[in-house]
Amino acid sequence: MIVDAHQHYWKPSRGDYGWLAGAPASLRQDFLPQDIAAIRDEAGVEACVLVQAAPSEDETRFLFELARQDASVAGVVGWVDFEAPDVDSRIAALAIDGRNLLVGLRPMAQDIEDPDWLDSACIDAAFTSLHARELAFDALVGPSQWPALQRRLDREPRLRVAVDHGAKPDLADGSFSRWATCIERLARYPNVHCKFSGLLTQLTPDQDPSTITPYVEHLFSSFGPARLMWGSDWPVATLRCDYATWLRLALRYVRALTPDHEAALMGGNAARFYRLDLSRQSLPAHAMARQ
Repeated sequence: MIVDAHQHYWKPSRGDYGWLAGAPASLRQDFLPQDIAAIRDEAGVEACVLVQAAPSEDETRFLFELARQDASVAGVVGWVDFEAPDVDSRIAALAIDGRNLLVGLRPMAQDIEDPDWLDSACIDAAFTSLHARELAFDALVGPSQWPALQRRLDREPRLRVAVDHGAKPDLADGSFSRWATCIERLARYPNVHCKFSGLLTQLTPDQDPSTITPYVEHLFSSFGPARLMWGSDWPVATLRCDYATWLRLALRYVRALTPDHEAALMGGNAARFYRLDLSRQSLPAHAMARQ
């Protein structure tokens, strides 16, 4: 079973996607289940994890509603105000409303001005609640947040973390070394996994897709076949290519770098990490997997 470990739905008219105001026009429209169902079926992707795209609990509940209409959704990574004094109660309420769909939480750390926020005491209670409820933490981080994430992990090495989009390396300036060191340090924590996603959209328009190759190779060598998860990052990925093109490219990397572990990277690791209940999913033929 191919599991897309990182996919989004959104409806801009809801009004809580502030970041979309500065996004390309092609993203400032609805992206909902009917817009990807046929594409995903054709690609042979049978399940997905929805990830929040707005800093609001209302949006997380909106994703729950969509998930109940879309049997391919195996889990939701939601949002909660990590600084709220009643954060534990808020997470409990989301878990109840999700009816077993809530598998993790993601603050939009890359958009928070304080680069040290992830290691601040004001969000300790949120992490305590994550541990208590056995929820995953999705780390949406770029270069300025890397040190704080590492310090948080030094304090909480048992934290179950999915690093989104390979920690978003700055591919434009070619500063591979600092990013590579960050990845090596994060990979030392056995509970840290990484999403093999979102790299093509880090490229500048004039950069060739092959630019990501050394970055992909380093992710594979650092995290190994048991702690990498493929994700589409749809619809953000459409800024660079269509869903099927990224899946084909990802499969080529997986088959070249870890040929005996395709099932794990393309689904098994995500199912294990997020503790997904895949009983809702059907089992269509893997059309894309055979290409």
